[in-house]
Amino acid sequence: QVQVVESRGGLVQPGGSLRLSCAASGSIFRINAMGWYRQAPGKQRELVAAITSGGNTNYHDSVKDRFTISRTNGKNTVYLQMNSLKPEDTAVYYCNADWVDYSGTIVKSWGQGTQVTVSS
Repeated sequence: QVQVVESRGGLVQPGGSLRLSCAASGSIFRINAMGWYRQAPGKQRELVAAITSGGNTNYHDSVKDRFTISRTNGKNTVYLQMNSLKPEDTAVYYCNADWVDYSGTIVKSWGQGTQVTVSS
């Protein structure tokens, strides 16, 4: 089994910063990409940022220049540094890992989600 475990989010004032981390562990042959998604009440889950094993990154337009995703390949860990947070960033944030098992099957695994609230 593979586990994807996120760090705890929290309450942050507008303009503040928060760093999330996520670690994937288990019978993983290779991780192709890891990313962060978020889902606000009444809205669909959306991609926030993703990073491939080669280091290529992709961001939602609303977080470009404010959020940075990074990864420690050897430890299958991904980080999301969130700066200049806005109330509209409030959501449950989910970590995702796209990985390959030892039989060559591609699998997508999710963390349990962590609440990020931006409010004064």
